[in-house]
Amino acid sequence: MTQPHLPDDIEALKDLVMENYQRANDEHQRAEMLQFKLDNLMRQHFGQSSEKRTDPPEQQLLFELPVRPAPIEPELAIETPAPEAEPKKHGGGRKPLPKDLPRERIEHTLPESQRKCSCCHQPMQPFGEETSEQLEYIPASFKVIEHARIKYACKACQEKPAIAPPPDKVIDKGLAGPGLMAWIAVSKFGDHQPLYRQENIFERLGIDIPRSTQCGWLGQVAELLEPLHRRMAMHVKSSRKIHTDDTPVNMLDPGRGKTQTARFWVYVGDDQHPFTVFDFTPSRSRDGPEKFLKSFKGYLQADAFAGYDRMCAGKDVIEVACWAHARRKFFEAKDTDARAAEILVLIGELYAVEAQARPAIEAARVLPSEQRHAALSEAFTARKQLRESVSKAALEKINTWLKARAADTLPKSPLGLAIGYARNQWRALNRFVEDGALEADNNTAENALRPIALGRKNYLFIGSEHGGRRAAILYSLIRTCERHRINAWEYLRDVLVRIATHPASQIDALLPHVWQPRTVLPNALDSTSNNQ
Repeated sequence: MTQPHLPDDIEALKDLVMENYQRANDEHQRAEMLQFKLDNLMRQHFGQSSEKRTDPPEQQLLFELPVRPAPIEPELAIETPAPEAEPKKHGGGRKPLPKDLPRERIEHTLPESQRKCSCCHQPMQPFGEETSEQLEYIPASFKVIEHARIKYACKACQEKPAIAPPPDKVIDKGLAGPGLMAWIAVSKFGDHQPLYRQENIFERLGIDIPRSTQCGWLGQVAELLEPLHRRMAMHVKSSRKIHTDDTPVNMLDPGRGKTQTARFWVYVGDDQHPFTVFDFTPSRSRDGPEKFLKSFKGYLQADAFAGYDRMCAGKDVIEVACWAHARRKFFEAKDTDARAAEILVLIGELYAVEAQARPAIEAARVLPSEQRHAALSEAFTARKQLRESVSKAALEKINTWLKARAADTLPKSPLGLAIGYARNQWRALNRFVEDGALEADNNTAENALRPIALGRKNYLFIGSEHGGRRAAILYSLIRTCERHRINAWEYLRDVLVRIATHPASQIDALLPHVWQPRTVLPNALDSTSNNQ
């Protein structure tokens, strides 16, 4: 092995030492970052997903400070009725079965030979009974509805015969009824059942419905419901604030013989525009959100995606950042630098304030519509006052910590990257204090995207860009139904029949948050109609 040539000059030797030191330092940072990424991947695949702090007690004592949020002033306090005292629970027990479930009574009697008294041998008489309930499952079933259109004619002249009008159908000359098509849509986009699995389920019930046929039905359903999707999008863009996020999904790319990464975007409206609307784009280009939010003016709460920067550069759209994203980076860095635990405690002070204000807001959201707006306004005002008195002080402590740690932390280390992210987003991270209707994080949008994350594990990919847009329509309606605790199957079954003949000027009456089912169902939907 040849010896490296060393310079004779002392200054050159110093430069060589510094160069080797810098190279070793860079390699150390690189190794540290690779280990950090490996640990994160291992935690994502095999560890717990919860980001709750699990510091040992002695470390908590070093960093934690007592958090005493200032009480809400009496004039801002929201009066909520005292909850009724719940009866004491003895053990776990089970919830009672719904009273409206159909019930079948089966009587169990003793044989004649066992009904004689053991003392006097006289026949025993019934005097009471003991009952118990057993919940049974009846598999889904199909039925064929035969539409008979009666013809009429004049016996005298036998001219100009008449016939009853045909029933309304979702698909002209289609075999599937609205209940079946609604079931397929909810099963795929609500319960994450791919069409090939539904094909197998139908086959077990003795019905052959190929997945290609189901796919065609879903396409026609989405086209019928597209006006509702457009209307929901218009309402969302009228919100004072919008939560948005995106998630990747594989889409077939026939020309390349493989898949490409497309995107579903979600836009969640405020309490006055309560819709969850999805959009689909073949890439993560900023053109997607810019096109959707073209006319929007208000607060936009999102992650640090650069595609929003141009929209937030003007005065119409105000960026609100997400404390959950910022906290997550410090949580991931705590295993490589113990100092990250200090700021997790400080961020915990922010969330303690949010937890104190949340019950009044949730209570207001479930009030009747005529009371909800005033109650929410009062609750948001109370939260704004609480944030100004407590959260601002916590933010000042966080800012002081960030500045101090930035001076003695390597910028490319995990903790350094977390600090850099928070400082770059600092103005947007403080924005939630301005308005009580704003949230401290963007978990609203992240939670709205969960069904897509679950669904793509099962159906694996989107067939085409057109198919992605149809999926966005159905996801939007089903998720908005869930937001308002509406049975999505009942909603779709009803709306699919009505929308074709519903006046376009009254389309808002079919939106999920104000939808009212028809009190009398058409014969095609009511199996007991012939008996009424």
